[in-house]
Amino acid sequence: MDSTPVEVFAGTAWEAALLKSMLEDMDIFVMLKDEIRGSTFPWQLSGGGFHSVKVIISSIDLDRAKIVVEGFERNMRRPDKE
Repeated sequence: MDSTPVEVFAGTAWEAALLKSMLEDMDIFVMLKDEIRGSTFPWQLSGGGFHSVKVIISSIDLDRAKIVVEGFERNMRRPDKE
């Protein structure tokens, strides 16, 4: 099977690092693109500085990663219940 890099998420450095940890717990190899520049100069990488750090995985792991990413994004949008 051919493996190609796939971007599965774009967000802040904090969000990307948290998702990276979750994916690694599932034994999925993860790379963060623009991790340093996205933290120090996010407006240079994307309009308004939003979604400047990208989470990259292998296409081989895409199906398993989608489940984790969808759950992560759903929980990030969830309003506080306090």
